[in-house]
Amino acid sequence: MGSWSGARSGQSPSPRPRPPREVVQRGDFRIVSTRSTSLVLDGKVAMITGASSGIGAAAARLFAREGAAVVLTARRDERLRALVEEIGEAGGRALAVAADITSASDVERVVRAGVDRFGRLDCAFNNAGFATAGTELHETAQDVYEQTMDVNVRGVWNCLRFQIPEMLRNGGGAIVNTSSVAGQRATGASAAYVAAKHAVLGLTRAAAAEYGQRGIRVNALVVGSTRTEMMDQVVRDVPRLERQFEEETLQKRMADPTEVAQAAVWLCGDRSSFVTGAAMPVDGGTTAA
Repeated sequence: MGSWSGARSGQSPSPRPRPPREVVQRGDFRIVSTRSTSLVLDGKVAMITGASSGIGAAAARLFAREGAAVVLTARRDERLRALVEEIGEAGGRALAVAADITSASDVERVVRAGVDRFGRLDCAFNNAGFATAGTELHETAQDVYEQTMDVNVRGVWNCLRFQIPEMLRNGGGAIVNTSSVAGQRATGASAAYVAAKHAVLGLTRAAAAEYGQRGIRVNALVVGSTRTEMMDQVVRDVPRLERQFEEETLQKRMADPTEVAQAAVWLCGDRSSFVTGAAMPVDGGTTAA
């Protein structure tokens, strides 16, 4: 069914001593993460999609480090298994279930595997996405349009449909969906991607409204340009876009995946208990400019 790593089934490993902060160097910029003495997601069970690379992989590591048992899914099974092993070696608990989120039956299988292993589902980070370099609408291939909508919209829809019932059984939960600056305005990305990420915000707000009184919070991240494998492919295809993306932010750089993951951790944790239906910018000020 999947690859599993962690302490004995049903038990959380004892937290290992950790330094008070983490510093990541990105060119001329230093990203400092200050850690409190308590774990943000201690004892929670989280599902993360698109977990084999980029923001999803960064989130998998961070969620586990903050105390969550993580259910990781993506299409690339070998990468998932390697990540599960890494998390287990660091003292965390993780389960890998390879799946295609555009398939409702696959998503149902992932949710069921996570609940069978860890007993429940408390939170989810629906992060998997697909994008290509911007192409004018009339020149966009039909298969590109369909894949863009399938992964970014149908994928989130499928996840919500199967995550929400588990959270209702538990009396509540928290869900974070990954949208984009392109979900708030036309950015030069493909029209299909702009439409898809607008739809993610619509699904987020609708779900937040429907389930707010039943203890489920649903929020979205409005993510700016981020140094991921997918972004690397885009700038390889159109090199001029790298400088353009950097110049669009007030900080004149792209995000590190961990910076986006930090926002997802906060929204999935109890410290954001009065936040729902929000579109939270993690874009270096792009939408403020």
